[in-house]
Amino acid sequence: MAIVTSTRLLGEILIADGITTPEMIALALNRTRTTGERLGEALVGLGAVTKEDVLRAVARQHNLPYLSRDELPSPLPVIKNLSPKYLRQYVVCPVTVDGSLLTVATSEPLNPVIVDDLRQWTGLSVRIVVSAPEVILEAIDRTYDGAATPLQRIVEGMEDERGPEGEEDVNHLRDMAFEAPVIRLVNLLVESAIAAEASDIHIEPFEDTLRVRYRIDGILYDQESPPRRLRDAVTSRIKLMAEMNIAERRLPQDGRIRVSLHGRRVDIRVSTIPTVHGESIVMRLLDRQSVFLPLERLGFGAETLKRFEALIERPHGILLVTGPTGSGKTTTLYGALDKINLPERKIITIEDPVEYQLKGVNQIPVKPKIGLTFATGLRHIVRQDPDVILVGEIRDLETVDIAIQAALTGHLVFSTLHTNDAPGAIPRLQDMGAEPYLVASVLEGVLAQRLVRRICPECRTPAPPTASDIEALGVVAPPGVQLYRGRGCDQCRGTGYRGRTGIYELFPITEDVRSLILRRASSREIRHLAIEAGMPTLRLDGWAKACEGVTTIEEILRVTQEDA
Repeated sequence: MAIVTSTRLLGEILIADGITTPEMIALALNRTRTTGERLGEALVGLGAVTKEDVLRAVARQHNLPYLSRDELPSPLPVIKNLSPKYLRQYVVCPVTVDGSLLTVATSEPLNPVIVDDLRQWTGLSVRIVVSAPEVILEAIDRTYDGAATPLQRIVEGMEDERGPEGEEDVNHLRDMAFEAPVIRLVNLLVESAIAAEASDIHIEPFEDTLRVRYRIDGILYDQESPPRRLRDAVTSRIKLMAEMNIAERRLPQDGRIRVSLHGRRVDIRVSTIPTVHGESIVMRLLDRQSVFLPLERLGFGAETLKRFEALIERPHGILLVTGPTGSGKTTTLYGALDKINLPERKIITIEDPVEYQLKGVNQIPVKPKIGLTFATGLRHIVRQDPDVILVGEIRDLETVDIAIQAALTGHLVFSTLHTNDAPGAIPRLQDMGAEPYLVASVLEGVLAQRLVRRICPECRTPAPPTASDIEALGVVAPPGVQLYRGRGCDQCRGTGYRGRTGIYELFPITEDVRSLILRRASSREIRHLAIEAGMPTLRLDGWAKACEGVTTIEEILRVTQEDA
């Protein structure tokens, strides 16, 4: 757009409007010869006029409209390809879009670069109006600060942080990790995850994106992600916080971060693995307030809880808790230890890692790098005269053998195992190499568990079960049974679920079971006997909770397998 220039001079307009005098114009012109300022700048510097007076006169001089603070739209129209960063840098803002004509406000109507840039970026014809710079910036802030997310505001203005592909410059990586926007960005990812009560943060690089997901109540949800160009900066910052080697990008690494947020202590386990597009990072959030809960709050049925408490009061033997990673096994064992943690008992644990510090309990973190494994630690623990021993996980024959010897010599041993159900723990121990007669002698019980999402109490609504749901679950629904589901609301982020609870399968080892163990019976035979003896399966326990309005059939089917 060509600006139509009037023949009237700026000084003449200001004098005609009674804003200044010929004498002040003369003084200002004299000042421009020595300072190089423009006339309007000189007049403002002398205090003869205000910036707004000059801009209004400039607008009249060039036959352009002048818009005051109240005349700019709020919010401004958002134009594709015009970022808030660009608008703030050049102090320009869109006012209207009418077909192919874009009207913009600027405080520098004679700057040809602005018009040319706007034409190129938007593909529209451009019309100029004049407004004060502070008014334009206020309008930009009102429009974009309200609409922009915290992550967008941090990322805005950050330059491309990538070095050349394959660059091993440690100083460059470290410099990126210490930049203030990068620190704020990583802190935001962690704080948002804690606020959402996530258990894990997944940061995964792909060819064109850097994907961020939070695991909330056992389910992964996509989150707003930083630009792909910030991959190295984000990765370096996290590795630096976790005390990893930031120059090593070809091998997996593990580290740990400790943070405090609003009075809550959160430990973060960090794992990195190299992929074809960069390092994939998983951050496990270990909130000390959520790891420890008393047994009564874990979702046990009354009868199951009574039988489990009887098992943990045994003077010796082995009690196993089984389930996949993230099924709450450690929380259950902590609750059991707290229940029997009395002054007359000495309790020692060996864990990887120590997720919650229990008062009055001796807790040992494993350190494989210096040779402190579950097996070596357990071998020395039995010499410490304990009454109760917790082994974080049974992983190999050596650990099994020492745990069995500890149980045979009068200790109560708690541990975890990865099996699909409770009876499956017995063949698993035998597969590791444990002798059947020893397993039959010391094993007192196995508890299998899963975590299911709770229906959100704020949006819970009746949902009669369908015949297909009942058939898939393999149960008999009593007449008139009422089930529920969540509609989705702000409290549950639209998922219909909020929080989790456990479903359990408690398998006490009876004399009949010991006989099956001695003759190496299959997992199917052992499970068949357990169910005949009245063991409620995971699905039956889940069904009971669905009937109580705690969870849904979909959740039970998601975390359990069909009962044989």
